Amino acid sequence: MTVSAVVRLRLGPPGSPAPWSRARDLCARGKVSLDGAPALDGAARVRGGQTLVIDEHARAPRPPTAAKIVFEDAHVVVIDKPAGISSVPFEEGETGTAMDSVRDAWRHEGRRSDARPLLVVHRIDKETSGLLAFAKSGRAERELKELFAAHDIERTYLCVAHGRLSSRSIESMLVDDRGDGLRGSTRRPGTGKRALTHVGVLETLPKATLCEVRLETGRTHQIRIHLSEAGHPVVGERVYVRDFSGGDYELLASSRLLLHAATLGFVHPVTRASVRLSSPLPEDFLAELARLRA
Repeated sequence: MTVSAVVRLRLGPPGSPAPWSRARDLCARGKVSLDGAPALDGAARVRGGQTLVIDEHARAPRPPTAAKIVFEDAHVVVIDKPAGISSVPFEEGETGTAMDSVRDAWRHEGRRSDARPLLVVHRIDKETSGLLAFAKSGRAERELKELFAAHDIERTYLCVAHGRLSSRSIESMLVDDRGDGLRGSTRRPGTGKRALTHVGVLETLPKATLCEVRLETGRTHQIRIHLSEAGHPVVGERVYVRDFSGGDYELLASSRLLLHAATLGFVHPVTRASVRLSSPLPEDFLAELARLRA
């Protein structure tokens, strides 16, 4: 059962659940918690043994921390994005994105944010934290996009996957719709785009595995899809677990998706210097990791 469904049943009289809109609104405003963490996503599943609390007087959760600029010159800017903010606006009027964070930082430093371009060359998921690059010139945009398209970018992720996972490489052809509205792998000849993910085990936890993941290709949601299809979804995954059957283990609760873009390396599109950046695991990830180690 989803968080919203439980909220509806608890708020309404027997046999007459509260409206879905009210339940979703309470979740979005931080009035519902699951095992002590705000349950902002009403579509998240409530597992056996979890504690759900509704407190209409609870203070709204603080917004995600602004992204931090870790590299910048006249052509490229790289930020360390927290989980919970979009890389770029997906809907008209959406604010609080990673692009907004860069411009906010420029304004804070007294620089005109509207006088300089900020161009998209790649994205990371809203739920994923870590390194994200933008171009500041047309030349940098063109050449960085070519590097990403040719997979000449070094990208390493850290993640926690359910269960006992062994080091492996996962390869498949990914499609935007596997037939049920979700992205996934296909075996239909002549369809899909090749995706190759290399997974290395860093630490075996009681019910999960801390992994280092290297992308050889960069398809949308590639890591999340490949690990879910392998039977080891990322802890905190809420999309690619719709039909998940864990066998010997249940899905673990988490306040965030435990996926972090830890390294980003590339040849600078203008200076040709080698750029290699790293991002430590953020505090919210470390807190969940410590809980899973216990």
